[in-house]
Amino acid sequence: MTGYQKPPELYDGLRLHQNENTLGCSPRVLEALSRLRADQIGFYPPYSATTEACAQYFGVPPDTVALTNGLDEGIMGLAVAGLRPFPDGLIPEAIIPEPAFEIFRFDTEAVGGRVVSVMPHPDFRFPLEGVLEAITPRTRVVFLTNPNNPTGVAMPLDAIRTIAGAVPKEAFVFVDEAYAEFSGTTFIPHLSLFPNVVVGRTFSKAFGLAGLRIGCLIGAVDRLDAVRLVIPIYSVNVAAAVALPAALEDLAFVEEYLRQVAESKELLYGACDRLGLTYWKSAANFVLVCAGERVAALVKGAADRGIYIRDRSAEAGCAGCVRIATGAVAHTQRCIEVMREVLCVGG
Repeated sequence: MTGYQKPPELYDGLRLHQNENTLGCSPRVLEALSRLRADQIGFYPPYSATTEACAQYFGVPPDTVALTNGLDEGIMGLAVAGLRPFPDGLIPEAIIPEPAFEIFRFDTEAVGGRVVSVMPHPDFRFPLEGVLEAITPRTRVVFLTNPNNPTGVAMPLDAIRTIAGAVPKEAFVFVDEAYAEFSGTTFIPHLSLFPNVVVGRTFSKAFGLAGLRIGCLIGAVDRLDAVRLVIPIYSVNVAAAVALPAALEDLAFVEEYLRQVAESKELLYGACDRLGLTYWKSAANFVLVCAGERVAALVKGAADRGIYIRDRSAEAGCAGCVRIATGAVAHTQRCIEVMREVLCVGG
């Protein structure tokens, strides 16, 4: 594990607001990038080896994998494919259980769809009943996230199965699994029984490839073909295509990061208990913390000390809350020190 223990120095403060892997990427990724040749950079990239490596990692056939320029491109592609206007002029609907990744709303509105929001329970358990009640003949996409962002709360796989059986046959049920490595739970093994479900995965979080922008969609071939039609042919750059197989070969690096994430969450839970802050146990690499009326002072005071955390208080059910990434233990320890300074000593 040599080289994995010491977190890198971050040149622009400590970024705990984007859920990035602050350990960076595996050394094998850097080695692979260093071997890039001039002709590889000069030519459009081939994707077969990258797709095969990705399919092997997820245990699925290669034709059920579509590489995307970050998972964001996959979400946009699915919104374009799923939310096409009806011939009679009616507006297609996308159901979004709140709180949710804001891109779901942005993409739905950008392509002319109508957002149908389902409000959260106070404890953030998944609002299955509300989602089922929101389904109409105009439903064409249901956006789900497991575990949820920004709460970190996991949803039961049975809920996905129930929703997949309740939506119109033309609809997509999209499951954003950006944080599945941390939860250890995925719907991928069940996809063959639910062809209207598409799973989205990213290599930005657990694998530390956020700067290279690579993700993928996994699902039935006919569903992915509809999305592939609206995604640019060479949208994944050659550096990302070369880096991903190298990253997937070094699962020991990912395992060490997962270990530090788990330790960091326990450290942050303990600090919140001592500071009198409410929090939700997280299945991801971040924790949603409620600071109440102190939220603005906490965010500003932390930023003044070079620690960036995300104010989520404007989202449904998240009044007074911040989201704090929990990765490298040394970084979490520094964040806890700053939280104590701001909340106990003063901003």
